[in-house]
Amino acid sequence: MLKPLFNILLGICVICGLGINGWAQEFNCKVSIRHDKITNVDPSVFANMEKALTGFINSHKWSNDDFSTNEKIDCTIFINLLTNNVNGDVDAYTANMNIQATRPVYNSAYTTNLVTYVDKDIAFHYSQYTALNFDDNQVSGTDPMSSNLTAIIAYYAYLILALDYDSFAPEGGTQFLKKAQNVVTNAPDGKSISGWKAVENNRNRYWIVDELLNARFADVRGFWYTMHREGLDSMYAKPNEARTRILVNLRKLFNVNRENPSSILLQFLFNAKADEFQHLLAQAPKQERPQYITLLTALDVADAAKYNALK
Repeated sequence: MLKPLFNILLGICVICGLGINGWAQEFNCKVSIRHDKITNVDPSVFANMEKALTGFINSHKWSNDDFSTNEKIDCTIFINLLTNNVNGDVDAYTANMNIQATRPVYNSAYTTNLVTYVDKDIAFHYSQYTALNFDDNQVSGTDPMSSNLTAIIAYYAYLILALDYDSFAPEGGTQFLKKAQNVVTNAPDGKSISGWKAVENNRNRYWIVDELLNARFADVRGFWYTMHREGLDSMYAKPNEARTRILVNLRKLFNVNRENPSSILLQFLFNAKADEFQHLLAQAPKQERPQYITLLTALDVADAAKYNALK
């Protein structure tokens, strides 16, 4: 894959030692299922669900690039099952899904969040005797509720890849955003299925990828690249300059927010980055903080108290 040279250099020893078998799929993902609200179902079903989903994500080929072992993206997916017997189907569930993904920062032991998000529009059918499959050309499959599970997983796999690639090259993840948008366009449709349509609300899967591809939000993707490649990855050499570069560029997000005050994209970003912004702010000279606090409190109202505490 076309990541910066440092990622290639980091993998040389691994590649030399492992040969061709050192190249693998894109993800190192762990899936966990919470099922305490579900009764009258054999617990082995949920153990199999965890194993099947973990294997599906980690073994499916999501891109045309080869990832060395050290390049694989770490992620976790926590599915909290809420109900079953949906529409009379004992194997159909509603749930919340917590998705987290990280990226290493160059020349450090630090990892930075790419995604920290809870999706509450989760409904699916799962049978432990049926293999999980996904095809970009047949997203909706033959059974909507069964296909919805793999469609949601595929959507977030592509979204994570897009944000990872965007962090290494300006708009480097566009191909994956288009794949995620294809999932949205061709998503399963059914009585209990939600999260895919613009008309449902303005804060769902449809709008996240729509805004990432919309020219009105181009500065968000520009900021994403600056924060990671020109900011965090440069901390080891010039920490003060790198920190200032990130904080100064918050103005771009502020301008986007002013023009698009109900954007889910900025909330999505701050879900992943709020703690990091707070840490960067705390490292800035005290006399410089007020200008950044003004921007951050306007952008991230939910965490305003954290930023104001650093005045």
